Amino acid sequence: MVDEVPFPPQVSLTKPLPLLGYGITDIEIHFLQIKFTAIGVYLDPQIVDSLRKWKGKSADEVAKDDAFFEAIISAQLEKFIRVVVIKEIKGSQYGVQLETAVRDRLAAVDKYEEEEEEALEEVAAFFQSKYFKKDSILTFYFSPTHTTLEIGFSGPEGKEDSKLEVKNANVVEMILRWYLGGSRGLSPATISSLATTLSKELAK
Repeated sequence: MVDEVPFPPQVSLTKPLPLLGYGITDIEIHFLQIKFTAIGVYLDPQIVDSLRKWKGKSADEVAKDDAFFEAIISAQLEKFIRVVVIKEIKGSQYGVQLETAVRDRLAAVDKYEEEEEEALEEVAAFFQSKYFKKDSILTFYFSPTHTTLEIGFSGPEGKEDSKLEVKNANVVEMILRWYLGGSRGLSPATISSLATTLSKELAK
């Protein structure tokens, strides 16, 4: 349970991927914590092989080390992120947030060209028509090479299932970075949870 939201301990895609990190996105307004989404990160267990140089480091140490998350992002393994809506919002609001974050990251590394703009517009359009009711589910499935990303959406009770395939590798990479990018990641709680789980796995 992540903040009263149930997450399966593993998902099976081409192979079973265990839940290795989880958290929430939230904002504080006038001392009130408003929670927006719960996040679960499912990774190929082989990810540990890419992180051997951090063996023996504490969870706190790896949580603060962006190179650790860089190694997770660049590992050529399947990655799956499941996002469950806690506070309902318009899909367009989420789409704009994602589009802005990804565009800024692409522009910062000089990778924002026409192809990226078109791919991002498609992603924003996919969310535009949706309404994120409580318990709606968003999924992001990253292929091992990160050249494609399948985004899924289903409303409560599994209604309104729809999918979008993103085939621009630069956009795919930056969406992954938005969620898993260490100190610049969307959810500090998720980053901390991943650090805790993976540092324990490395200690085995």
